[in-house]
This record gives sequence, structure tokens and C-alpha cells, in this order.
Amino acid sequence: MGKPKGRPRHIPERTCTACRRKQAKRGLIRIVRTVDGQVEVDPTGRRPGRGAYLCPDPACWENALKRKVLNRALRVVLTPEEIERLRSYAQSLKEQARVSGSGLPEYDPDRVQTQDGEGMSAVPAEHRS
Repeated sequence: MGKPKGRPRHIPERTCTACRRKQAKRGLIRIVRTVDGQVEVDPTGRRPGRGAYLCPDPACWENALKRKVLNRALRVVLTPEEIERLRSYAQSLKEQARVSGSGLPEYDPDRVQTQDGEGMSAVPAEHRS
């Protein structure tokens, strides 16, 4: 006999600044404004600075850059070089999806990655936005 299950493990959620969907933090990509004012992609999600999250969907990235959502979220005016760097990162997401042949990597608005990284699990209807 195993231990009785207690409270389910907490999975941190964040909101995509472009499409406003809530997802597990690990399913989103963090953009950070560093202490020195540079805007960069933060693959670890732990760099110091003000952060914003985007879906791994290149359309969300383009939408965020076009509507200047990141400017507001990060409280900064993006330079043309930073915008180009973020666009090239979004393009690499497209390429990664094309190479893997499975649509967007780890992105489905109705599914999220589990906390332990063991794969995907369905989001209960009451947690969908």
C-alpha cells in the first residue's frame, strides 16, 4: 500500500501577453528586460529582470511585436535590433516545428506540460480561460 494522495502538486501558470491564454509556466517562453535594459529571450525562465511570457506559436510573437505588447509588458521601447532578434527567434520556432514535423513544439492551447516534464496532460475545463 502506498501513501494516500494529498493535495495535487501546484503547477505555476502564466499568461501569454499576446493571446492572453493562461498556460503552465513551462509551456511558455519568457522574454526578459535585463537590469542593463537589454531585451532577450530567457530560455531558463530564471534570469533577473522584468519578464513577459509568449506562447511558442510564431503568430503570437508576430502579434506581440506588431501591437507593441512587449513594450508595455516590459516597460521599455524595443530597439529595431531587439525586434529583429525576437523575430528571428520566432522564425527558429517555425523551423523547429517544421523539422520535427509535429506542428508547433509543445504548443496546444488545450494541453500543458506537466510539472515534472513527463509529457502532456489535458487541462480540466474549469482551468481553461
